[in-house]
Amino acid sequence: SDLDTVIVALGSTLGTIEDVVDELRAEGSKIGVLGITCFRPFPFEAIRAALAGRKRVVVFERALAAGIGGIVDGEIRTAMAGLPYQAYSVIGGLGGRPITRKSLRAMIEAAIADQLEPLTFLDLKREMLPR
Repeated sequence: SDLDTVIVALGSTLGTIEDVVDELRAEGSKIGVLGITCFRPFPFEAIRAALAGRKRVVVFERALAAGIGGIVDGEIRTAMAGLPYQAYSVIGGLGGRPITRKSLRAMIEAAIADQLEPLTFLDLKREMLPR
């Protein structure tokens, strides 16, 4: 396949991400979605095969483990060990925040342009953080 970028996700946001990716593909982006339907046992070999050769992989998830980061992201990094790719981890929906198509599209476009931080919190209002 000729995909440059793959968004990896699981759970309730997968459908919304697929809709946004479909729009971007219709506009010419070489992007795809890999939906994870089984977390344990984690399908390391299948994921490595699906993502090998991709320029960038964006892992989107709703959970964050203190000191570790995203739990799905850690598993993806293990599956991809030794393979060259640009890794992005995006955490969204913390505190029950809505995950909108507009926010997802902006995040994906930033990833495609390699302008996304390696760890990104979707819609984080930095001005609200204590200094």
